[in-house]
Amino acid sequence: MHSFKLPYHLIVEEGVFDRIPDVMEDVIPSMGKKKAILVTEENLKNIFEDQLERITEDFDDIETYLIKAASYDAAVSLAKYITMNNIQIVIGFGGGTVLDLAKFAAFVSKSTLISLPTTLSNDSLASPVAVLGTEGKARKTFKCTIPHAIIVDVNHIVSAPERQLLSGVGDTISKYTALVDWKKAHDVGNEHVDDFAYMISKMAFNSIAYNDMKELKSKDFIKRLTQALVMGGLAMEIAGSSRPSSGSEHLFCHALDEEYSEYVSVPHGIAVAMGSYVACKLQNRNIAKITRIIKEYGVPVCPSEWKITEEIFVGAWQKAAATRPDRHTVLNEVELTDELLSKLYYEMEEVFAS
Repeated sequence: MHSFKLPYHLIVEEGVFDRIPDVMEDVIPSMGKKKAILVTEENLKNIFEDQLERITEDFDDIETYLIKAASYDAAVSLAKYITMNNIQIVIGFGGGTVLDLAKFAAFVSKSTLISLPTTLSNDSLASPVAVLGTEGKARKTFKCTIPHAIIVDVNHIVSAPERQLLSGVGDTISKYTALVDWKKAHDVGNEHVDDFAYMISKMAFNSIAYNDMKELKSKDFIKRLTQALVMGGLAMEIAGSSRPSSGSEHLFCHALDEEYSEYVSVPHGIAVAMGSYVACKLQNRNIAKITRIIKEYGVPVCPSEWKITEEIFVGAWQKAAATRPDRHTVLNEVELTDELLSKLYYEMEEVFAS
C-alpha cells in the first residue's frame, strides 16, 4: 500500500504571516532559532518587502533566496545549497512557480517545508508534485513532498488580483473531468483508483460547485477555496500520483504551455477549466453542471479572450495526449478530428462570450 503523510498544520487567518514561529511551536519547538531560508522571487520581494522583513525578523538565522526560473536545474541547485549550508527550514513564499521549486528542493534536501502562498491560483500549495522546466519549453511533473505546514494569510489573498482566485476556482472545477478520466484509466487496467483519494477530490469539487458564497474577496470564500485546493493536493498525496486532480483537461493545458507559449499565456487554472468543458463533452456527460459553475463564478474560459485561435485550440487538443503518453484519458478513446474540435471551439465562443 502507498504510504502518505499529511501536513502538520493548515492555518487560514488574518495576519498569520507575522507569527509563523508561534503557530508552529507545537510541532517545531523554537522554530525561530533554527537555520532557515526564505525562497521567493524578485518581483514578490519588491511587492511584499515589508511583510518579508517582518517574517525574517522572527528568525535568528535566515536568508532570502531569490529564484530566477522554475526549472529542474534551479531546484536541484537550491537543494544543493540547502544541504551544503545545513539549512533546516525552507519557507516558500509566492505562487505556484515558487512553491513548486521550494517543494522539490525541500524534498531532495530532506528539509522541513513551510508553504506561504500569496495567491490561491492552483493546488500547488499542497500537492505532492512539482511542475518544473526541463529542456527548452518542456515542463515535467516530478514527485516530491507535500508541505509540512500550509499557512494562508487572508490579508494577502484579499489583495491578490481577482483573476488569480478565479484560476484557483478553475483548477478545482477541473477535478470534475479528471476523476472520470482516472476511472477510464482504471477500466483499461492502466491505473488503480484509490477510493479515499477519489472521495477527497470529489469533495474538493463539490465544495466549490455547491457553494452559496461567491464573493471572492470575502474571508469565508478564501477559507473555502484554500480548503478545496488543499483537499486536491491531499488527494494526490493519498493516491501517490496526480490522477485525482489531473486528466485530459490538464493535458490540453500542457500542450498550450509546451507548444504554443509564444502565442498565448493562460493561467493554469483558467486553462484547465477551459479544458474541462471540452473534456466533459468528449466524455459524453451532461455539460449543464460545469457550464453553470463556470458562469456563476465568471471564470473567463472563452478561448479568444486569451488569444487562442481556432487553429491553436484544435492543435493543442490534438497534441494533448502526447504531452503525457503514459496517461490514459478520454483522449485515447475518441477521434479528435478538426471538424469536431472546431465545432467545440465555436460552441465555447458562443456559450461563454462576455
